[in-house]
Amino acid sequence: MPHDHPPSADDWRRALTRFVTVIPHTRELGLEVLEVTPEATTMRLPWSDDLLGDAARGLVHGGVLTMLLDTACGSAVLPALPAPEVCPTLDLRIDHYRPGVAGRDIIAEARVVRVTASVVFTEGTLWQEAGRPLARGIGNFVRLGPRNTPAGFAEALFAEEHDHA
Repeated sequence: MPHDHPPSADDWRRALTRFVTVIPHTRELGLEVLEVTPEATTMRLPWSDDLLGDAARGLVHGGVLTMLLDTACGSAVLPALPAPEVCPTLDLRIDHYRPGVAGRDIIAEARVVRVTASVVFTEGTLWQEAGRPLARGIGNFVRLGPRNTPAGFAEALFAEEHDHA
């Protein structure tokens, strides 16, 4: 990616798609990055029977919701920083409003609330039906800074498709 202009929303969508494709569980579950704007990152987890925690009642496993909020909030961190850096989850709090139900995709929307020198504060929401949130998450991510971010991290995010073997 040329460094003569900041990444566009589409550049970020491709970069975060690459990011969630590298994580084995999000790749296997088919997590899709729908949109990345300065305000929010939106993802879709397509329905799969693998998401069930209570097969008898057709309810999504709570761990799936936690993983999705952690991934969406963590992904929203990257475009909010001056340059991409590794930011592991410091803490994550989930408020569960209602169970996810079988047969419906789950949408995640996350946004950065505040960026400090050491922590990025985020919040996210999950839903299957507009206006009826399943859960809300508050995630805080520690900034490791350039010194602790692997060389080539940003370049790998923005690499062109043909650069991969």
